Amino acid sequence: MPSIRIDPEVVASVLEANARKFAVTLGPDEIGRVIEAGDGIARVDGLPGVMAEEMVLFPGDIHGMVMNLGRDEVGVVVLGDYSGIEQGSVVRRTGEVFRVPVGAPLLGRVVNPLGEPLDGRGPINAPETRRAEADAPDIARRTPVNRPLVTGLKCVDAMTAIGRGQRELIIGDRQTGKTTMAVDAILSQMPADVRCVYVAIGQKMSTVSRVVELLDEYKVRENSIVVVAAAGDSAPLQYMAPFCGCAMAEYFRDRGEDALIIYDDLSKHAVAYREISLLLRRPPGREAFPGDIFYLHSRLLERAACLSEEGGGGTLTALPIVETKQGDYSAYIPTNLISITDGQIYLEDGLFHQGFRPAMNVGLSVSRVGGRAQLPAMKRVAGRLRIDLAQYREVASFSQLTSDLDAATLRQLHRGERLTEILKQDRHATMPIERQVCALWAVTSGHMDHLPLEDIPRAQNEWLAFLDTAHASVGRRILAGEEIAGALEADLAAAMAQFRNVFVSTGRPETMSARRVVPMADDRDEHVAAAVGRAG
Repeated sequence: MPSIRIDPEVVASVLEANARKFAVTLGPDEIGRVIEAGDGIARVDGLPGVMAEEMVLFPGDIHGMVMNLGRDEVGVVVLGDYSGIEQGSVVRRTGEVFRVPVGAPLLGRVVNPLGEPLDGRGPINAPETRRAEADAPDIARRTPVNRPLVTGLKCVDAMTAIGRGQRELIIGDRQTGKTTMAVDAILSQMPADVRCVYVAIGQKMSTVSRVVELLDEYKVRENSIVVVAAAGDSAPLQYMAPFCGCAMAEYFRDRGEDALIIYDDLSKHAVAYREISLLLRRPPGREAFPGDIFYLHSRLLERAACLSEEGGGGTLTALPIVETKQGDYSAYIPTNLISITDGQIYLEDGLFHQGFRPAMNVGLSVSRVGGRAQLPAMKRVAGRLRIDLAQYREVASFSQLTSDLDAATLRQLHRGERLTEILKQDRHATMPIERQVCALWAVTSGHMDHLPLEDIPRAQNEWLAFLDTAHASVGRRILAGEEIAGALEADLAAAMAQFRNVFVSTGRPETMSARRVVPMADDRDEHVAAAVGRAG
């Protein structure tokens, strides 16, 4: 047989010409039919030109989003009530990927992930829409994080400072104050004019209602958006909620404003994604989570950024929350999120029940931005605070095993107890950063060592009130960036001397032998501590 010669260039040119002519037009034939439906998932036959993440319409104007593109069928997650979707139902393309309404009209509103109102205040006329799944800003558009985002909590702002554009994880067991800490961060943003988005994922509606009531009570609701995918909503809505909330927050970031977003919480988000993936018959991995669970959260959290002036100058700060079980922060999802974020605030169950609130374990909590996002005065005070607390944790554990302590060790324990007392804060009792600096300076400088522990909260309040009335310029100088050294430190010392003359203590400071030491660390033994307390 004669050989057949195939010219690759001719074949390539023919294929290229056919590719240019190929086009899929939307029309009556661009429809599909449901093969199987249930549990928020629909398998659809047809839709030959459908795109990944494209919105499709089921009967009754129920929206769905394409997640699986198979050879013979399409996997669609239903974003709404799927009870009316049956086998044979018609599915139509929309030609658009999943988008959500964004803009200022959403401020003050409670919405679902689709941007539909849940608060009974009427429709929302948003000026534009955005893709829920968007690419994170590239490195060329970013700039280092160097401005503080004040949470109003002394322990956080001093030792795990959060910068605008940072991603700081809040981690801990249930009922340890994670949501309270995140909401306090929102309550502190009104004077700073930071736009806030709170995303509730798998939460009870009663919990969400309390959050909304707090925003109303503290008059910050009109500066916030609440996105709700409650525990009773379908897994697809819970899966899309953080992406939709992030798109709403990015609108303000890209306009040059500062925004804060809370994801409460991503452990429930991971469970919702696992449910969807198993229903879509994707291969399971560790703990039955799909193999791309890390990519799911990394592409979400990478969208938080501090943009350069050329990139718009806005910031988006993310405070994701993850729940642990029995303090196991080495579990799969927590370790994933710890490796993605720029630090973590670890809330400990034992500290919470001992009355240390916020129950932040200062040994396990860290911020990888740190002092770069602190005012000079806070940076100076926080440095001394960390050293004193580290020494206190070290000697406190040792002191439970012996009663024969030297004077230097007793002084460290004495100072450490007052430091832990000053770091306690009632929920929603946030404090401006300049007042935090003045309160911490008074303790770290030893000016409250002579007071009994029960007098520390009252002394703090009266000290700050005294400064407000007699030395109001001190706070303004701290906010202006003046460091606590030289003239400012001398003025604070003079004010403290005046304050000590007018403050009336309720009694003498307790002796070291009469108090029980409670270390702020994981290695304490409660039985040994109780025995030492009884012996003392």
